[in-house]
Amino acid sequence: MTNGIRKVKTSDLELKDRLVSIQRVTKVTKGGRTFSFSAIVIVGDENGIVGHGLGKAKEVTTAIAKGIEDAKKNLVKVPVRHGTIPHEQLAKFGGAKVFLKPASEGTGVKAGGAMRAVLESVGIKNVLAKSKGSSNPHNLVKATFAALLELRDAHTVAQQRSVSLDKVFNG
Repeated sequence: MTNGIRKVKTSDLELKDRLVSIQRVTKVTKGGRTFSFSAIVIVGDENGIVGHGLGKAKEVTTAIAKGIEDAKKNLVKVPVRHGTIPHEQLAKFGGAKVFLKPASEGTGVKAGGAMRAVLESVGIKNVLAKSKGSSNPHNLVKATFAALLELRDAHTVAQQRSVSLDKVFNG
């Protein structure tokens, strides 16, 4: 664990990938327009490990493949407790703001677009989420990751404060 970020190795993980968005981007040259593609991809094992990546290429399939490779390099571990998150969390990246709130069993993933892909890839089954501000998928994914990286479970809090688990809850 370096600087509060929980890095994970890719070896022997069963990762599933999800395509968040794909954009056709254009560059104007003297010979006309040149088209290429930009893909945002989320990979996760649906058991607390998730990563995001951006791939750019002249063809869609190559862009997605590059995005998956990039996502595998950015894997992090997220505390998931009984299919939900341990506590409420607010985060911001660029113009995108996200709010995550734990939910009871049977609620489902109440989140939109890019946030939903990230939360489902982590393995969170029940959560209430709200995005405010920018709906740009790049910034929404990064804001969601920022929120997930801020989450701490009770055991981590007890270790960081050097107190017992009972003291954390009755504290």
